[in-house]
Amino acid sequence: MEPALERTLTPRTKGPVRPDPVEADRRLNIAVIFTTVPTTLSAMRKAGSMAASLGARITLLVPQVVPYPLPLGSPPVLLDWNEKRFRVIASQSPVETVVRIFLCRDTRDAVEGSLGPKSLVVIGGRKTFWPFTKEKRLARRLGRCGHEVIFAEAE
Repeated sequence: MEPALERTLTPRTKGPVRPDPVEADRRLNIAVIFTTVPTTLSAMRKAGSMAASLGARITLLVPQVVPYPLPLGSPPVLLDWNEKRFRVIASQSPVETVVRIFLCRDTRDAVEGSLGPKSLVVIGGRKTFWPFTKEKRLARRLGRCGHEVIFAEAE
């Protein structure tokens, strides 16, 4: 599945830095899946600390569901508005962050289609006693598909 929008957001450095494209492909990639703003922020903090210690980068996957009455290319929320929103979220990361927004009908299919084999995934969710939240179900499903999933609970 091709992203509708992909932007690379890097933290500010003292001078211009041009990453080597071959090296960028070999670096470890930590995928963070957008669920809600507070839970995604906690997942980004967890992924940011891991990425900084491992020399990895973060990819923020944002599945934007388009309802069936609308054509898939016409989301109810404009991509420009979402890009600004996720630029703010990604700017809080201490490492290189790529934001990928997918226009889709089903969140689970879009996430599974955008991940490589055996990916490292961080999903944020609310702290609750209930084991069947949407985020926990997605984490369990991705784990069954062979991905390494870390669940970051938001306070």
